[in-house]
Amino acid sequence: MSETEKKQISEKEETQNEQIREMGQILLEENRQNYRIHLLSIIGEVEGHEVLSVNSKTTKYEHVLPKLAEIENSSEVDGVLILLNTVGGDVEAGLAIAEMVASMSKPSVSLVLGGGHSIGVSMAVSADYSYIVPSATMMIHPVRSNGMFIGVMQSYKNIEKIQERITEFVASHSNMGKNRMEELMLDTTQLVKDVGTMLDGKEAVKEGLIDEVGGISQAFYKLYELIEKSLEIK
Repeated sequence: MSETEKKQISEKEETQNEQIREMGQILLEENRQNYRIHLLSIIGEVEGHEVLSVNSKTTKYEHVLPKLAEIENSSEVDGVLILLNTVGGDVEAGLAIAEMVASMSKPSVSLVLGGGHSIGVSMAVSADYSYIVPSATMMIHPVRSNGMFIGVMQSYKNIEKIQERITEFVASHSNMGKNRMEELMLDTTQLVKDVGTMLDGKEAVKEGLIDEVGGISQAFYKLYELIEKSLEIK
């Protein structure tokens, strides 16, 4: 190998490492199917319009949205693999990411690792096919509001509308009905000092929220399958 080739490989590795450090993303090109897979990580808390503490692990939606647009418009990407381990976060930011993923023409698969809580549920079900590892959990609960809250009827109606946006999205992108989601969301018997439901991997699949229990190898295999089908259609 020449010095020029070694330098090019080194520069490519450094670029990939920088993408991982800054945004938790990387383009996976070297695989047995020769497909170009974009790896997108949704980690920690989804940051919205306000900057969170430097001590918090965050996913910044202003990074993710342009990247998803670039992926959709790129001829260099065949599919998207989304890894989730999130506590949730800003509702509007999370829904924006979920809507972007759901509207993409590129095949997508999501894998819940650790947790896919709160608005993370919407992002998990937004992919064409979803997996969850057995030890992962997903929390379904009502919308919460931080800061000053004006106790008038308009405020409650606004929260109901936000809640409606979430439940309709999840119901339309999973096999869980809207009524069942609302039942789990308002359960008072499971969580201490809160309402809602915590589902483990098998329970999330049984409820129809996630498509299948599986890990990284199953997620890659399914994504290869979806890419092959999309190429056949073209």
